[in-house]
Amino acid sequence: MPTSSAVNSVRLKSSFIYLANAVKDLRGNWSVLAVVLAPLALAAALCLLPDALNLQSRLARTFEPGAQNINYVQAQGVDAPDTAAPLQEPQPFSPWVTKALHLIVGLLTLLVTLVTLCSLKRIHGRLRKPGIIGEAIEVYRESIPLAPGFIWVTILQLAAPAAGLFLFQEASSYMPGSIGVWSYVALVLMIMIGALVYTWLYFAQFALIFDAKHSWHALLFSRDLMRKRFFKVATRIVVYVAVWSGYNWWAAGAFVVVSLLFGPVGVVTGFLGTTIFLVDLAEISVNFATTAFLVAAGLRLYQDLQG
Repeated sequence: MPTSSAVNSVRLKSSFIYLANAVKDLRGNWSVLAVVLAPLALAAALCLLPDALNLQSRLARTFEPGAQNINYVQAQGVDAPDTAAPLQEPQPFSPWVTKALHLIVGLLTLLVTLVTLCSLKRIHGRLRKPGIIGEAIEVYRESIPLAPGFIWVTILQLAAPAAGLFLFQEASSYMPGSIGVWSYVALVLMIMIGALVYTWLYFAQFALIFDAKHSWHALLFSRDLMRKRFFKVATRIVVYVAVWSGYNWWAAGAFVVVSLLFGPVGVVTGFLGTTIFLVDLAEISVNFATTAFLVAAGLRLYQDLQG
């Protein structure tokens, strides 16, 4: 653990210098990282494929030649309200299946950070197996034993913000409607407190992989690193999150545009599910690549904080 003198003597670099250093760290290792992330990206895209098939089914019924949306309902009185609910066509995959697969996508996204950190640990340690496939297998071999502890640390890291939002939602359900404005104020304050707590514990995952700090020790180690320089570090983390969200908003926008352009063609040719799957795979790949890039920048900042 860094001493107080080391804490005061560390000089942090600009956020963009850390981003440039991340490019330097990953330069020449993109092929290995691509092979490492490829199974996770493919699995995530397959988990989202049922959403594409549901969309294909709805559009196919909508654009089917000669199809008409006509429902016959029993006639009611003139003054009687129309309480008949519109009939909904069954979808290939039920909502509970897609929601369960969405949770798996969230878990896969979490594992991206784990395998990236393990890959960066080997890069910084100048460890390399012969061949790209061999190196990727070695990264997974080191990641699998760390996965339970990594998931537990992440749960602890997000417990305070998640608990705060849950308690607020439960309390707001019992609040009278006349204090709705104060409810929104309380929500904003809760989000801000959750963001501050998350920032304090931002380096817990790094502490687990690079310093073997498990469970609460990883959280306390992150807190000690942030002590007396919270706002300096927080501004850099905000820049990282802004860059990450910017890239992913562009990727999501491109996904929507391409889907609108190729959707009608996919309906006519019958390959709408395949088209959306490939575009979705590209979007997820961009998301995972930017996540790995910002994890590398965060590692540089973490190493400077240690002095």
